[in-house]
Amino acid sequence: MDQSLPIIDVSPLFGDDAAARARVAARIGEACRSLGFFYVSGHGVSDAVFAELDRQSRAFFALPEADKAAIAMSRGGRAWRGWFPLGGELTSGQPDRKEGLYLGQELPADDPRVQAGLPMHGANLWPEALPALRPAVEAFMAGTARAAHAVLEGVALSLGLSADYFARAYTADPTVLFRIFHYPAAPAGDAGWGVGEHTDYGLLTLLAQDKLGGLQVKTPSGWIEAPPVPGAFVCNIGDMLDRLTGGEFRSTPHRVRNTSGRDRLSFPLFFDPAFDAVIRPLPGREKAPPGERWDGVDPAGFAGTYGDYLLGKVGKVFPELGAAVISAG
Repeated sequence: MDQSLPIIDVSPLFGDDAAARARVAARIGEACRSLGFFYVSGHGVSDAVFAELDRQSRAFFALPEADKAAIAMSRGGRAWRGWFPLGGELTSGQPDRKEGLYLGQELPADDPRVQAGLPMHGANLWPEALPALRPAVEAFMAGTARAAHAVLEGVALSLGLSADYFARAYTADPTVLFRIFHYPAAPAGDAGWGVGEHTDYGLLTLLAQDKLGGLQVKTPSGWIEAPPVPGAFVCNIGDMLDRLTGGEFRSTPHRVRNTSGRDRLSFPLFFDPAFDAVIRPLPGREKAPPGERWDGVDPAGFAGTYGDYLLGKVGKVFPELGAAVISAG
């Protein structure tokens, strides 16, 4: 299949040239209306920052299991942070062939959101045996979140809104979650998915991949590969942007299978609305166009806060942990 994802240089979104910003925004809008996926170059995160993150992440997954288990998600409490083992996460009810580390915005104990017991807010868990992991993660998260803000400005402009619309309405205090996923080499003949078919929950995902590939995107004409492009993120829109645009921008199913014969790493950052943001369609975009989603669920039917939506989803990914966190609220 010849179809591939467009590559969009977003560097003009960091500048003041209105015409250049408008051209980039038009390309982003076109990608969001068609495939819901595109590559982002010119994002400002250096190769050196990514290389250090990759190096420290591989060192983490190579640690003895006891060292990783010392920061297991069960120890993260309501912050929902930490390590989970191979098969410990579910997608559509099926165990994924990956292990991972859940991270997010680092919040101190005296932060009002932490004191209020808001789920998914708090401190990260860091391995004592690998002190260099924390600065590598924090440098990458800071640069990638800055890029996400810029891409959302392009999204806003493509919808005929002011560039700062999302920053004012939804992401002045965004929910920023970061994952490091390790996909072990699959045994010969293994048909299991590293991650099964799914859509993301929020506004935008910016994904860095290693060199091995394995990401697939569902298009109207079938599944296509989204191989790594040097120096570029993969960007895709999530269910909440689908909801806000009344389905004009569709959150697109995707999946991962590691057939490389080697261990694969991926690094998705989810840049989403504030936890307490009420999600309503944008003016004039209340109705979704016809067409069924892959899972039979229509985001246009959701009403409530982003936190409501997020907890309902992640509770299915880690059912036991989700039940404990939600019941504790």
